[in-house]
Amino acid sequence: MRGSMTIRNSETSGLVPSPHSKVVIVTGGARGLGRACVERFLNDGATVVAVDLDEASLADLGSSADRLRTVIADVSKRADVQLAVDIAVREFGRLDVMINNAGIVRSQDFLTVSEDDFDRALGVNLKEPFLGVQAAARAMIAGGNGGVIINMSSINAILGNPSIATYAISKGGLNQLTVTAALALAPHGIRVVGIGPGTILTDMVAKSIMTSDEARHSILSRTPMGRCGDPSEIASVAAFLASKDASYITGQTIYPDGGRLVLNYTVPVAS
Repeated sequence: MRGSMTIRNSETSGLVPSPHSKVVIVTGGARGLGRACVERFLNDGATVVAVDLDEASLADLGSSADRLRTVIADVSKRADVQLAVDIAVREFGRLDVMINNAGIVRSQDFLTVSEDDFDRALGVNLKEPFLGVQAAARAMIAGGNGGVIINMSSINAILGNPSIATYAISKGGLNQLTVTAALALAPHGIRVVGIGPGTILTDMVAKSIMTSDEARHSILSRTPMGRCGDPSEIASVAAFLASKDASYITGQTIYPDGGRLVLNYTVPVAS
């Protein structure tokens, strides 16, 4: 099914969205943080192209009339990333916001990481955003109105965590991609920013990190706010960064993490 497209309203090709709304692409848009971003931007009146390999979850996004397209694609492949950008421009005439959100994480001993494990993690977590930045920037430059590119990073880009080594390494590279692309694209009126969430209650986190009471205690003991974040809270940061209110922010990664990065000790946690 790679590269195929499901159109919610099959008779709306060429629809021109309101000049006051945004045209947004979200990779990894079927679940977790990506889904929260899709829902937030739709609720804010934007037109969204949601990209994911999970066909069933994409279909479950529901109907948003003529403001949602879904693309089944492997975003570690240049052709598939380009397909999503081409669909946005063909269907809606432009691209305003690109959210490179797709990501994978695997918890494993550092010494057991195989070459395939490494290549897969960097392919999705770093190569895809690189391809997404390139493809989106070219479309934005051609459109002549600038744009915003948001890369979904992690606090693990900064913190050392050998149990999820490939994830942490790829996110560290992603932060450098954000900085480098911001400098390269600023002359074109394109802002490139990042979001580095702390522990957010997504399915991926539940399956890879919050797997026991001990793990939960460990996470919360390092989180001053005493709770995990909600995906909607990350989507709110994305909405802000994509807005005119953030028009002087580029090259930076914002960390909604409940205070995790500034903590240098543990805090009590209720049993």
